[in-house]
Amino acid sequence: MRTEITPGQTSDYLGFDLVMADNLPAPSVLLADRGYDADSIRETMEKRDVLPVIPMRKSRKKRVGVDRSLYRLRNLVERCFNKLKNARRVATRYDKTAESFLGFIDITSIRLWLRHLST
Repeated sequence: MRTEITPGQTSDYLGFDLVMADNLPAPSVLLADRGYDADSIRETMEKRDVLPVIPMRKSRKKRVGVDRSLYRLRNLVERCFNKLKNARRVATRYDKTAESFLGFIDITSIRLWLRHLST
């Protein structure tokens, strides 16, 4: 798992570049919301043999289809964020530095993963 913090007013494109620049295992599918609907992101993913499953923005001139059955899996990611926010410290961001906040997100993620393994 890779986590990065960007300013609240920053577009999703910057976050995409930060996460995809890392040497993580190559994904086969990219599930993303409309904030990632850009030709440059789609081209980058297609060059890496990754299927982009991103719904198009309403203002898009070039129409692009999306696999709805795959896109429904994005709900799992949203539920994971919801579980992370159940930790009060993550939801309210009490930490003053980005490093301590990211560290607590990692700790909370590990806790959720261990809970998932034990069930």
